[in-house]
Amino acid sequence: MICERDDFSLTGPLHLTSVDWANEHHRRSVAASLVQGIYVAERDRQLQREGPELALSPLWSEFFHFRLIRKLVDDADFSIFGGIYEYKPSSGTAKSQELSPRFVIAFRGTVNKADSISRDIELDIHIIKNGLHTTTRFEIAMQAVRNMVASVGCSNVWLAGHSLGASMALLTGKTVARTGVLPECFAFNPPFLSPPIERIKDKRIKHGIRIAGSVITAGLALAKKASQQVSQNHRALPAPPDQFAALSDWFPRLYVNPGDHLCSEFIGYFEHRNKMEEIGAGFVERLATQHSLGGLVMDVVSGGNNTEAPVHLIPTAVLTVNMSSSRDFKEAHGIHQWWREDKIFDTKIYQYK
Repeated sequence: MICERDDFSLTGPLHLTSVDWANEHHRRSVAASLVQGIYVAERDRQLQREGPELALSPLWSEFFHFRLIRKLVDDADFSIFGGIYEYKPSSGTAKSQELSPRFVIAFRGTVNKADSISRDIELDIHIIKNGLHTTTRFEIAMQAVRNMVASVGCSNVWLAGHSLGASMALLTGKTVARTGVLPECFAFNPPFLSPPIERIKDKRIKHGIRIAGSVITAGLALAKKASQQVSQNHRALPAPPDQFAALSDWFPRLYVNPGDHLCSEFIGYFEHRNKMEEIGAGFVERLATQHSLGGLVMDVVSGGNNTEAPVHLIPTAVLTVNMSSSRDFKEAHGIHQWWREDKIFDTKIYQYK
């Protein structure tokens, strides 16, 4: 039996018969559809839906004149976790073609099927432990991104992902952005590891909790920095570069839903910076925003060996919030919302200074 969500003719953005690459809704819808194509490609594999008559994944890309030229396969369970699409438009099929990508590297999230769920949950746990960068799946993804950027240039490459895949897109994007390469990145429902403070209705209580968290986090970060400086002085090492500030010119696009507790904290993460500036405590937040309280505690437990910042700590972003209500968590976390025409979206730009 065919799952309705896999069938483009039933749930895809059929209204986009002509894409305007200068239109944010069109760009977002295409990127989300390509990610959905990777989900469906993996379900095609598991359900043995092969060939033009059975496979459902091709239409999610071919409708927009993209072709899946390479599948990214996990070396542990052989599941399809990502893919590289090439854009092959025919004449007159889209507007503002100069703004279109030549290639899109897309990553799916967790698939609740027997052949992939175990490995996907393992990767989800790595995100919680801030260890996604140590996995072989990340190495495969990173190599694909590096090779593509080196071949065609970053202006021709988009990164896109949903949930676990959004973390993969952000982490690969952050890694190349540190070298001055700034690819377009579309992260749908990216995980933000934090208590669900955003769900607190009382704004005063919510703001008070965030201020207290910022003060504690900044204090621990200062203590960690002082300890590192002492160690560097003893070994006559130069101070390391500010990796957080180095990412301030990279503007990944984050798409979050307030009803999705896995990603909704991005809303407070960025809004809180502005509020701290307003009360004259911007210097505290500029330090706190570079660290997570849980990450600092994990550093103490692990002996400070992890130098990679948590994936969700981002200095700059274009944040889009789905302001329409969702029936439940499944809908709030789903990728289909991001190409729906009946949703209300609010977009703000946040830049680290």
